[in-house]
Amino acid sequence: MSNISNISGTSTADLLKQKSKIENAGGAEAFAKQLKSAMNEVNELQVQSEQAIGDMATGQVKDLHQAALAINKAETSMKLMLEIRNKALNAYKELGRTQL
Repeated sequence: MSNISNISGTSTADLLKQKSKIENAGGAEAFAKQLKSAMNEVNELQVQSEQAIGDMATGQVKDLHQAALAINKAETSMKLMLEIRNKALNAYKELGRTQL
Protein backbone atom coordinates (compact mmCIF):
# COMPACT_ATOMS: atom_id res chain seq x y z
CA MET A 1 0.00 0.00 0.00
CA SER A 2 2.98 2.27 0.40
CA ASN A 3 3.43 2.12 -3.39
CA ILE A 4 0.13 3.93 -3.87
CA SER A 5 1.39 7.09 -2.18
CA ASN A 6 4.44 7.09 -4.46
CA ILE A 7 2.36 7.50 -7.63
CA SER A 8 0.25 10.44 -6.46
CA GLY A 9 2.55 13.00 -8.11
CA THR A 10 2.88 11.10 -11.40
CA SER A 11 1.30 12.62 -14.50
CA THR A 12 -0.48 10.63 -17.19
CA ALA A 13 2.35 11.36 -19.63
CA ASP A 14 4.87 9.89 -17.18
CA LEU A 15 2.74 6.78 -16.78
CA LEU A 16 2.51 6.33 -20.54
CA LYS A 17 6.30 6.64 -20.86
CA GLN A 18 6.79 4.01 -18.15
CA LYS A 19 4.31 1.62 -19.75
CA SER A 20 6.82 0.08 -22.16
CA LYS A 21 9.42 -0.29 -19.39
CA ILE A 22 6.93 -2.15 -17.24
CA GLU A 23 5.81 -4.40 -20.08
CA ASN A 24 9.40 -5.28 -20.95
CA ALA A 25 10.25 -6.00 -17.31
CA GLY A 26 7.33 -8.39 -16.84
CA GLY A 27 5.44 -5.89 -14.69
CA ALA A 28 2.12 -6.90 -16.17
CA GLU A 29 2.57 -10.48 -15.00
CA ALA A 30 3.67 -9.35 -11.56
CA PHE A 31 0.65 -7.06 -11.30
CA ALA A 32 -1.65 -9.87 -12.42
CA LYS A 33 -0.18 -12.18 -9.78
CA GLN A 34 -0.62 -9.55 -7.07
CA LEU A 35 -4.20 -8.92 -8.15
CA LYS A 36 -5.00 -12.63 -8.22
CA SER A 37 -3.44 -13.07 -4.78
CA ALA A 38 -5.52 -10.21 -3.38
CA MET A 39 -8.69 -11.63 -4.91
CA ASN A 40 -7.94 -15.06 -3.44
CA GLU A 41 -7.45 -13.47 -0.03
CA VAL A 42 -10.79 -11.66 -0.29
CA ASN A 43 -12.43 -14.92 -1.35
CA GLU A 44 -10.92 -16.75 1.65
CA LEU A 45 -12.23 -14.06 3.99
CA GLN A 46 -15.67 -14.41 2.40
CA VAL A 47 -15.59 -18.18 2.95
CA GLN A 48 -14.60 -17.69 6.60
CA SER A 49 -17.41 -15.17 6.99
CA GLU A 50 -19.96 -17.59 5.54
CA GLN A 51 -18.70 -20.29 7.88
CA ALA A 52 -19.06 -17.94 10.86
CA ILE A 53 -22.60 -17.02 9.80
CA GLY A 54 -23.46 -20.70 9.42
CA ASP A 55 -22.04 -21.47 12.85
CA MET A 56 -24.05 -18.62 14.37
CA ALA A 57 -27.24 -19.85 12.68
CA THR A 58 -26.79 -23.39 13.95
CA GLY A 59 -25.67 -22.35 17.42
CA GLN A 60 -22.23 -23.90 17.03
CA VAL A 61 -20.37 -20.63 17.46
CA LYS A 62 -17.95 -20.72 20.39
CA ASP A 63 -16.86 -17.10 20.37
CA LEU A 64 -19.37 -14.57 19.09
CA HIS A 65 -16.73 -11.86 19.04
CA GLN A 66 -14.48 -13.85 16.66
CA ALA A 67 -17.44 -14.57 14.38
CA ALA A 68 -18.33 -10.87 14.25
CA LEU A 69 -14.70 -10.02 13.46
CA ALA A 70 -14.60 -12.53 10.62
CA ILE A 71 -17.78 -11.09 9.13
CA ASN A 72 -16.50 -7.53 9.51
CA LYS A 73 -13.13 -8.40 7.91
CA ALA A 74 -14.86 -9.95 4.93
CA GLU A 75 -17.14 -6.96 4.50
CA THR A 76 -14.27 -4.47 4.73
CA SER A 77 -12.05 -6.42 2.32
CA MET A 78 -14.88 -6.66 -0.20
CA LYS A 79 -15.51 -2.92 0.01
CA LEU A 80 -11.81 -2.25 -0.49
CA MET A 81 -11.65 -4.58 -3.50
CA LEU A 82 -14.66 -2.86 -5.05
CA GLU A 83 -13.09 0.56 -4.53
CA ILE A 84 -9.85 -0.62 -6.13
CA ARG A 85 -11.83 -2.01 -9.06
CA ASN A 86 -13.71 1.28 -9.44
CA LYS A 87 -10.48 3.30 -9.34
CA ALA A 88 -8.85 1.00 -11.90
CA LEU A 89 -11.84 1.27 -14.25
CA ASN A 90 -11.85 5.05 -13.92
CA ALA A 91 -8.12 5.17 -14.67
CA TYR A 92 -8.62 2.92 -17.71
CA LYS A 93 -11.41 5.14 -19.00
CA GLU A 94 -9.28 8.24 -18.44
CA LEU A 95 -6.41 6.68 -20.41
CA GLY A 96 -8.88 5.93 -23.20
CA ARG A 97 -9.86 9.59 -23.34
CA THR A 98 -6.25 10.76 -23.36
CA GLN A 99 -5.20 12.19 -26.70
CA LEU A 100 -1.70 11.39 -27.81
